[in-house]
Amino acid sequence: MKYEQLAKDILSNVGGKENVSSVVHCITRLRFKLKDESKANTEVLKNMDDVVTVMKSGGQYQVVIGNHVPDVYKAVVAEGGFQGQSPVEEKEEGPKGSMLSRFIDIVSSIFTPVLGVLAASGMIKGFNALFVALGWLTNTSGTYQILNATGDALFYFLPIFLGYTAIKKFGGTPFIGMAIGSALVYPTLSGLTAGEPLYTVFAGTIFESPIFITFLGIPVILMSYSSSVIPIILATYFAAKVEKWLKSVIPDVIKLFVVPLLTLLIVVPVTFLLIGPVATWASNLLGQGTLFLYNLSPVIAGIILGGLWQVIVIFGLHWGLVPIAINNVATMGFDTILALVFAASFAQIGAVLAIMVKTKNQKLKTLSIPAFISGIFGVTEAAIYGVTLPLKKPFIISCIGGGIGGAIIGLTNVKGYIIGGLGVFGIPSYISPEGLGMDLWGALIAIVVGFVAAFILTLMFGGIGKEQSTETETAKTEAAVTITKNSVKKNTQQVQIHSPLSGEVIDLSDVKDEAFASGALGNGIAIEPSEGKLLAPASGIVTALFPTNHAVGITTESGVDILIHIGMDTVQLEGRYFTAHVSQGDRVEKGQLLIEFEMDKIKEAGKPLTTPVVVTNHKEFTLNLTPEKQVKTGDCVFTIN
Repeated sequence: MKYEQLAKDILSNVGGKENVSSVVHCITRLRFKLKDESKANTEVLKNMDDVVTVMKSGGQYQVVIGNHVPDVYKAVVAEGGFQGQSPVEEKEEGPKGSMLSRFIDIVSSIFTPVLGVLAASGMIKGFNALFVALGWLTNTSGTYQILNATGDALFYFLPIFLGYTAIKKFGGTPFIGMAIGSALVYPTLSGLTAGEPLYTVFAGTIFESPIFITFLGIPVILMSYSSSVIPIILATYFAAKVEKWLKSVIPDVIKLFVVPLLTLLIVVPVTFLLIGPVATWASNLLGQGTLFLYNLSPVIAGIILGGLWQVIVIFGLHWGLVPIAINNVATMGFDTILALVFAASFAQIGAVLAIMVKTKNQKLKTLSIPAFISGIFGVTEAAIYGVTLPLKKPFIISCIGGGIGGAIIGLTNVKGYIIGGLGVFGIPSYISPEGLGMDLWGALIAIVVGFVAAFILTLMFGGIGKEQSTETETAKTEAAVTITKNSVKKNTQQVQIHSPLSGEVIDLSDVKDEAFASGALGNGIAIEPSEGKLLAPASGIVTALFPTNHAVGITTESGVDILIHIGMDTVQLEGRYFTAHVSQGDRVEKGQLLIEFEMDKIKEAGKPLTTPVVVTNHKEFTLNLTPEKQVKTGDCVFTIN
């Protein structure tokens, strides 16, 4: 391991692994909680080659490493045997942004781990349906049955998978979540509904339900929980709370087995008696509600959703619709919400193809080719961020094409029967269980019309032509920073880095954090923000985004490494009050929203908002800092030669 010796030296000089209560890391430093800080050899650590400095703050012993701290952290965990610790232990106390941002965060955290296999399973089901519709297979053949089991398994046992991811998000034990999900789809219980009911409750209402079994004399309303979403999420949220409480009152000597025992004995019956039925009724109402809104005007719904879908994806709001679509398929057998946006990705690659055909800019043409190919399969990030969005007009036109396709889908009442693949792999999702029909033909017409419309409109009005061979236009579409030629030295490039915040400029040496104030982490400035929005200071790649979203690193294509750390010791807030709008590895454009943060809440928590903005590899450049004392987002704060 590259940092094995460094890890050994660090552990030795913090008093040994037996002196470590816990260790986590933020974007630049290892944060130890030591049993006895007097045992640490602070001066020895400070003088180590790979250690920037050592700090003590907030009850933590902080060993500042730099950008490669995640790798050093892994080596320290391995060397110390601190298995099972995570850089940040999630805690749900306190608000974490707006209700919408919290909802999006929860949903994305629950569904992201299963998204790949969910798409793969949907593709298998879709192609299996296509093979039957084309007469290649019969639905009684062994081949069909095995393929159907392969594709249907995840959807049927979805509560088990979501039981794992959901309770993990809520801070509980994953296997307890899986056990709850397994109980919900236990075959013997679901098979009881085939018999005669004991009696009926809520007779004469929309909640009328036959009772087949009781629990301690209490009637149990049995529901079909296969493929369901909402019941298991609510059940695991309840389970995480119960487990946490039990851990606080059960003695350590019996905690290992008594906590899960009591958690399951409490949560599973409550889920069958209360949470499951209520959540299922809510799921049915949600499905009927979306269908009601859709039926008001399918065409208008298609124009709005289809046209805005790519914008919705950019801001991460699409996660709010994914569970609704899955719920619709589970409760009604079909979905109309995600069907309306199916043409959007094809409109995007239609615009990219027009750019590829018409542009005289060889670099832009080179970018367009892989973006078009990946877009065929529904992966449009390269097309959006690398090609159409920087050019503006083609992106707007692609949205228009998506709206046209959405209108056609709404007009022809297309329904999706599977939550399946993206792009061309999503086409089989529109094959009805009855066979080939208007759902499939409508979807095909929509994607062709959306693609052609975006292609033609981009050719005509996309502003693509000979003028794009200029260096300035190339920079708009490919370069990560604004590059201007130095008027004095012909061989020198001047790169501008723009302010990611609005506010008061502070000398870095005045920052109340030794690692930043000393310049050990890089040269730059600090900003006292006046608004809780952090924008990209230059175009480039997000090379670091800490899980608590309080710090971000961007590497521009000219090789400038920029580190922005919102506030001081804000890692201790553990993600509260920070909402990231990008992910590590994303390409971003100058001025793009990266992170939102709630200034008032952070101040109330006692954390300064002073935000260092530093170039970590400044020794490779000549860095000129702005003389201004007040800046707005977009103002130039560094020029780099």
